[in-house]
Amino acid sequence: MTSTETRPRTARADRERTGSRPTGGRRPARRRVGPAWLDGPMTSCHLVLGSAGLLLLIGLVMVFSASAIEAALDDQPAWAPGVKQLVLACIGLGALVVGMRLPVGLVRRHAPKALVVVFALLLLVLIPGIGLERNGARQWIPLGVTDFQPSELGKLVFALWGAHMLALRERYMTTRALLVPVLPVFGVLALLLIAEPDFGGVVSLGLVLVGLLWAGGLPLRWFGAFAAAGAVLLALMVLVAPYRMERVTAFMDPFADPTNTGFQAIRGFYALASGGLWGVGLGNSKMKWNILPEAESDYIFAIIGEELGFLGCLVVVTLYGVLAYAGFRIARRSADRFVQLASVAITVWLIGQATMNMGYVVGMLPVTGVTLPLISAGGTSLILTLFIVGLLARFACSEPAAVEHLRAADRSRLARLLLPAPASAVEPARPRRFPDEPAGPPPATGAARTLLHSRGTSARRSPARTEPARRGAPARGSGATTRGGAPARRDPAPRRRPGGDR
Repeated sequence: MTSTETRPRTARADRERTGSRPTGGRRPARRRVGPAWLDGPMTSCHLVLGSAGLLLLIGLVMVFSASAIEAALDDQPAWAPGVKQLVLACIGLGALVVGMRLPVGLVRRHAPKALVVVFALLLLVLIPGIGLERNGARQWIPLGVTDFQPSELGKLVFALWGAHMLALRERYMTTRALLVPVLPVFGVLALLLIAEPDFGGVVSLGLVLVGLLWAGGLPLRWFGAFAAAGAVLLALMVLVAPYRMERVTAFMDPFADPTNTGFQAIRGFYALASGGLWGVGLGNSKMKWNILPEAESDYIFAIIGEELGFLGCLVVVTLYGVLAYAGFRIARRSADRFVQLASVAITVWLIGQATMNMGYVVGMLPVTGVTLPLISAGGTSLILTLFIVGLLARFACSEPAAVEHLRAADRSRLARLLLPAPASAVEPARPRRFPDEPAGPPPATGAARTLLHSRGTSARRSPARTEPARRGAPARGSGATTRGGAPARRDPAPRRRPGGDR
């Protein structure tokens, strides 16, 4: 090659290396520049843990504030409900650590078993004497220290099981294959929740279903059909149960019955209005003096608006927005299809539930009785939500860049104990059968074999090709030598035999 041929390439290489732009010609395209810290390998994990931790801290402070007066009026120590919430938060932090340490493959393998356990628990809670009944609903199983709510566990297990099933069927996914494994199970779970009754739990379970189908690639026209079917079902449920009709009429005009159906909504409006921009100050709420029912659980957002004002509410909404961004970022950057589906389903569920709670407090949605995640007082919901946060942090560590960073960085023993490095960016759903089998997704031949079996055909592996690899002998065409020391002949392509693998 002559010097005249190499000079333009050298000049172009110099410009790319130095970043200078030539005086004439086309201007190079500008790259989009964003905050450098968003490009870090552990950014998703930090966003999940940081936003969830701040929401938990705000929740602990507000539960102390909102429940102290009511406890004192009931001749209890004013600090008792807050201390109970703190103890439950410590248990939840232990669950968060467990979620951060769980391998993704282990979660996938045990998701079907957990679904069977959830079905059994939802049946047990309906039995009188086992299930605890409050306000006409049997939704809890008393455990002494706290009350266990199986519906909260059912939402998480349904999200993980649905993600596992859709990830298994990804290679030959159709609309029917997308709906058949998930929709019937959702219907059975919804019927069990309606029998309690727990209408808010059905709506939250529907959010998980929407997240799974959306991440699975269901066409948008199907969501329109589901919305129409849901509206018809909601109308039937409202006509069957009179108290649901009261909720709808109270949502439309709460001042029509200010002493009964609209009492709680109106008191929530007063709390938000009296808070203004800056709030009346932490601990100075008037509505928590046994005026606003369920001030520490369902309507804690109204107490936040009264004591911390509009700015306090804005901080809470912003933190939920950061958590939503982190969840969708994990789904976008992960290489594991199960992690993508589970992250979207969990994020849609958590953020959708928070939106419903804040929506009915401000009067934009009917009252459904769902709690505000990580903030409202509760036992099962708080512990399971923190466990979900730990799972999201674990999913964040399965991003390819995060796996490389965790395996290469020099971390302390505590960091390795709390957050072990994943084996690979894609952990298999089944355990390895041989020690030398690489961790990660199954080979293409295995997926093709599964597809052939699903179509009614069989593909048999040739023993001559698999036995040397299992026994540790060199494979044919891999640069090995024969018994006499001469190099083995490399075949340009594997020979095909009639009736064998293709």
